[in-house]
Parts: sequence; C-alpha cells; structure tokens
Amino acid sequence: MEKMWAGRFKKELDKTANDFNSSISFDSKMYRQDITGSMAHAAMLKAKGIIPADAADTIIDGLEKILADMESGTLAVDLECEDIHMFVEKVLTERIGDAGKMLHTARSRNDQVALDLRLYMRDEVNEIIALLLELIDVICDKAEENRDAIMPGYTHLQRAQPITFAHHILAYGMMLRRDVTRLRDALARMNESPLGSCALAGTTYDTDRDMTAAALGFDGVMLNSMDGVSDRDYCVELMSAFATLMMHLSRFSEEIILWSSWEFKFVELDDSFTTGSSIMPQKKNSDMAELVRGKTGRVYGNLMGMLTVLKGLPLAYNKDMQEDKESIFDSVETVKMCLKVFCPMIATMSVIKENMLRAAQNGFINATDLADYLVKKGMPFRTAYKTVGQLVALCIDEKTVLEELPLETYRGYSDLFREDLYNEISLKTCVEKRISKGGTGLASVNEQIAFLRAFIGE
Repeated sequence: MEKMWAGRFKKELDKTANDFNSSISFDSKMYRQDITGSMAHAAMLKAKGIIPADAADTIIDGLEKILADMESGTLAVDLECEDIHMFVEKVLTERIGDAGKMLHTARSRNDQVALDLRLYMRDEVNEIIALLLELIDVICDKAEENRDAIMPGYTHLQRAQPITFAHHILAYGMMLRRDVTRLRDALARMNESPLGSCALAGTTYDTDRDMTAAALGFDGVMLNSMDGVSDRDYCVELMSAFATLMMHLSRFSEEIILWSSWEFKFVELDDSFTTGSSIMPQKKNSDMAELVRGKTGRVYGNLMGMLTVLKGLPLAYNKDMQEDKESIFDSVETVKMCLKVFCPMIATMSVIKENMLRAAQNGFINATDLADYLVKKGMPFRTAYKTVGQLVALCIDEKTVLEELPLETYRGYSDLFREDLYNEISLKTCVEKRISKGGTGLASVNEQIAFLRAFIGE
C-alpha cells in the first residue's frame, strides 16, 4: 500500500520498520473522535471557502457513512494502514473520489492526533467520573445502613479508638470525591483545541480555529501552535489522577481483604465477587479486591513510562509521542474495569456488626475516654494517662476489660472515680461523645453523608 507521504521516498519502507512504525492496532480506538474532528474541519473549510462547498458536503456525508459503518461493524479497520487517520482518509477517498483528498487541507496528522486524543480522553474521563460518583453513592448507602455499627479505629494497625463503620468507609467517599475534582480540573485545563496548529507552525490558509473548537465542544484554542502539537501535559495530569484514584481503591481493597479474613471477619463478600481454591475446599478468596490492589502498580507504571517518554523531547512533534497512547489507553481501561467491579462488590458486601463490636470491646479502645474522665474531674492529663495505663495493664494480667473492673479497684487508683465512669467508657457513649465536626459521632456522620449526596447531585 502506498504511503500518503511516499512522494519524497524512492524505496518502500522495510516491513519490520513498517510494523514498528504502525499505530493502527491501538489508535483505532479513536475512530469516532477522528471522524468527528474531520467533519468539523471539513465544515470549517467550507465556511471559509478554502474548499468548494459541494466537495465539503460530499466529504461530510462520506464521513458520516464511514462512522455508521464502523459503529455497525460492517466496516473493519484495515491493519495495513499506518494509523486510524490514514485509514479513514483512504476509505473516504475510495468512496467519494478526489474530493476526499481535499480533507487534509490546512491540517497535519500532528494536530489531528493531538485533537483525537483530547476528544477521546474527554469522553473516557467523563465515563470514569460517572463510575466514581456511582461508587460514592454506594458508599453512602453502606454508611447509612451502618451508622450504629461500632468498630475499632486503628493506628499502626493497632486498635486505637471506637468509631463507626459508617465513619470509616465515608473516609473513602471523601477520597473518591477528591478524585472526581482532580479529574474535572484536568478536563478543564485540557479542553482547548489544538486543531489548526498543523505540523507545528500553523498554516497559510485563512482558517477559523474558533469555529472548529466550538463545534467540538472546546472552551477555546491553544494559542501556540508548537504547544498545540507537542503538549501531553494533560496525559500526565490525568494519569497522575488515575494513579491517585487507584491508590485509594488499593487502600480500600487492602482493608476489605483484612476485614474478610477469619482473623477479623468484619465483613463477608458476596459469593459472586470471590473465588475458591483448587485444593482447599474451605477457602473463599477476595480475589477481586486483590486484583484491584495489584493493578494499581500497573497504573503507576504507565504514569512513570509517560513521564520518561516526554522528559527529553525537543519541540515540536516527535514520533516518541506515539508511545503516549498505549499507556494512557491501558490506564483508562484498568481504572474503568476496577471501578466497574468495585461498585457491586461493595454494594453486596455484608457487614458483621457483632464481630466489629467484639473486637472493639477487647481492644481497650475506650482508654482515652477513661483518661478524659479523670481530666474532667481535675486530674492533670499526664497523671490520668499513667493511671489509665496501669489499669489497662491490670486488665491484661487479669484477662478482663475496663468495663468489667469493679469500682473498688478503680478507687484503689484514684478517689476521683465514681459510678458514672461506666457510662463514660461505654463504647456507645464514646462514639456519641465525638461531637466535633468531622468526628465519628452520629451528627457528623449524617453531615458527611449529606455532603457527599449533594456532591453527587451537583
């Protein structure tokens, strides 16, 4: 097949070099965006009188039919073409004749691919945002169902203070909300059209870049043509946001894996989101959560690969930039796949409240509240801290808990102890007393749920 750039060359491209150079195996994902951008470009060429009106109309009609045929599956991508841009132009020219050769007027593949990738990423990121909002909604549902489920809060993976399960998972809702805002911010910065930058220096034709930008839903045009064809900042920014998003899913996955183990047994995953063992019949493995945790490294690697490709490139376009697509496409697909499995996995997860409560009762996580009790009675905090530490040590030696120590034992350590201490160190009281904004108390949990629900509805 003759290359569209073949005029300058006397020899055919070596087959190995041709295969190495080709990108159609992966950039064909962008066929919708490529055809949409070409239709907008043709309409602008017509409006500016750069090509005849009838030729432009024929081009647009031809492109619409190509898109319809590709969507229906009646037109397959020809992998012998170098890239999706050349495939579309080849089919168009075969179907409508020489008019198809006018489409590339006042345009280069450099600004064409820059346009296609921005359009593609805009579509994909909006889908990812929708999946994130769905997951936040699921988290809010689980929080509402478990506002009264008391569990240990951990620091250093040691039981620390009593919280509710609702409060714990809402922390992930807040993380995912930030992921949405990061992606939206990146979309706002990338929503400028590079179309019309041409190879790097613009064109001698009197084009209307604002017209094509508006037709394609951009906020404006990139004002420097060299930046227009060589900018991939938005890829780095989006991939960084994806990496952060996956880090959040990975942390959540780690806790689900721990919680569903027999050592914790705080939750049980639905059978439809677990697998068994080929040799151990008792096993129920949290493989979906483990895969999400594992795929996080893949998304991190894609980000580092992109940064490395770009770090030494001179302006303007370089073929190295072809390496942007496979990595960002892979990150997009990985993130989408993880979110699509995560939402129903959390929605169908059972919370075992009694096990959470038992773990909270056995962890002396009301010790801080007992120290606060003494402080409110007038004891200096450091003295109260030491006194309660001694009481905890006593409980460990006698295999009991603070709630079950008799009052006489308490009074042996301080005359400030009274009968009311038992209410103060009840786990339910410990949670309810956390009245500070953002704490684990019921009013705060309700406020957090309402905040996230409002964010989803914006």
